[in-house]
Amino acid sequence: MTTNKAHTASQPEIELSVLVPVMNEAGNIAPLVEEICAAFAGRSFEIIYVDDASNDASPAELAATAAKVPQLRVLRHESRAGQSAAIRSALLVARGSLIAVLDGDGQNVPADLPNLEAALIARCPAGGDAVGMAAGIRAKRQDSAARLLASRAAKWMRRTLLSDTHPDSGCGIKILHRSLFLQLPFFNHMHRFMPSLVKRHGGLVIGVDVAHRPRVRGTSKYRILDRLVVGISDIFGVIWLLRRAPRQGQVSELTQAAGNDRAGS
Repeated sequence: MTTNKAHTASQPEIELSVLVPVMNEAGNIAPLVEEICAAFAGRSFEIIYVDDASNDASPAELAATAAKVPQLRVLRHESRAGQSAAIRSALLVARGSLIAVLDGDGQNVPADLPNLEAALIARCPAGGDAVGMAAGIRAKRQDSAARLLASRAAKWMRRTLLSDTHPDSGCGIKILHRSLFLQLPFFNHMHRFMPSLVKRHGGLVIGVDVAHRPRVRGTSKYRILDRLVVGISDIFGVIWLLRRAPRQGQVSELTQAAGNDRAGS
């Protein structure tokens, strides 16, 4: 089981990293970055955008925004790899001990992130053994009827086949410990199964009510039929992972590291 004790000895310079995957989100980037900065004003944080091979004006908007916002880092995929791969690319270079993730379409509200952080810290205080994820629950989704229907079907499948009891596993906004996130198995579309994967590694999943806004710029990349076909195969892959989860429980060291006992003598 991962613990978050390592971060108490020497706090990293960056407290929190906000990861935002985007693909063809021109017009949404600068306003969302501004909202993230407002949410964490006075804090030590970084924002990592990953451009998943956009072919619109997103690269130019990212460059212009980064020139004005020192907290913003920008990565770019040479070839399109998907949302989970973009999140993973950002995670591997993130410096914060806490990782926040939100969608780049502007429907998640960055002002909810401090509430998610507070909920996580309350259940998993720094210096303790507990790690976990605070995940958003959209009280009133601003999506089309077809997308809502597809989400209900996916939710039923996750609950039935994966015993995933989180009310909104598809919600894009969340905060979790970096040490835990790095241990989760990576695969395409893993972001849709985060509660199950976190529990697989002994982490807590804390649900927090969040807002959800309608998309006002750009077009959705959500394709219901494609998502359904891929989702079915993904679920059986996750079932395989869950059945092979490690069962060792918490690992405790019973001996002192060499040299520690001599230092005090």
